[in-house]
Amino acid sequence: MSNETQQQAKPKLLVLIGPTAVGKTRISLDIAKAWNAEIISGDSMQVYRGMDIGTAKIKPEEREGIPHHLIDICDPEDPFSVADFQERCRTLIADITKRGKLPFIVGGTGLYVESVAYGYGFADGGSDDAYREEQQRFADQYGAQALHDKLREIDPVSADRLHMNDQRRVIRALEIYHLTGMTLAQQLEGQKKTSPYELCIVGLMTDRKLLYERINQRVDAMLDAGLVAEVQGLLDRGVSAGAVAMQGLGYKEIIPFLQGECTLDAAVELLKRDTRRYAKRQLSWFRHMKDITWIDVFENFHENLKAIHAIIAGKFSHDLEYTSNQSFYDGGNGQ
Repeated sequence: MSNETQQQAKPKLLVLIGPTAVGKTRISLDIAKAWNAEIISGDSMQVYRGMDIGTAKIKPEEREGIPHHLIDICDPEDPFSVADFQERCRTLIADITKRGKLPFIVGGTGLYVESVAYGYGFADGGSDDAYREEQQRFADQYGAQALHDKLREIDPVSADRLHMNDQRRVIRALEIYHLTGMTLAQQLEGQKKTSPYELCIVGLMTDRKLLYERINQRVDAMLDAGLVAEVQGLLDRGVSAGAVAMQGLGYKEIIPFLQGECTLDAAVELLKRDTRRYAKRQLSWFRHMKDITWIDVFENFHENLKAIHAIIAGKFSHDLEYTSNQSFYDGGNGQ
């Protein structure tokens, strides 16, 4: 490839998506090692410091020397939007590429990942603080369901994608319509969906029954790891129960137990149910995305890795070094 062609070539971007608990973290480490990649978290909750167990955040000692970005970058009280994520990713992708590494987004927050992969720009018309405050007062008075119903009346597609407890994003979707006369769904539909990157997106899926079993096991593991104490610690340090970050899975379900409104068993069952529903919404979002090559991770870990490496090689290997020592193929660690 000539120097001129290299300068004109799009930066490469590898993306791994899939529903919660499908196994993205484990596979991502092996992929990153094999392709000299740095991982960018594509999870909207892992940006928050102190929210580790409920977000299934990979621990520093578990990262096997692979750089991980956009983890622990703001406090739970701080606002962090899809626009913030998009801007940070653009900078990171350019920097990682400049250093000769492969940028690798791993996560399950569909809008966040898609906005970067296709360079979305939203004609949001700015902001209207008074309108936002009005909607928040409405939610406080009539409840999250009533606010969500308002969104469903004007934008049923976005209502299906947003959980009613995600009040900040529900209010933002209402605000966008209020300011522009266009729904968030219409804006997403109107995107050209052409990528500024040479893109390779791999999606992980599995049998729904098995996925739900994994979700239940993950919730139980979170409880054993100290999820209740983590949520209590956040409240004790002054994080409001109504903070946007505290509306995330694993937090909004435990708070009522800590406030004496339900039993722990009831809170855990609610968390498992909400997580299963979230996984369904994730899959629904991903089904509307393009350019995804899907891998069924129901069975053999090593075979899944071989298939993923073949997909990446088909996209990138013409000028990207594959650094694996072949341990994936001969029964190496792959844990």
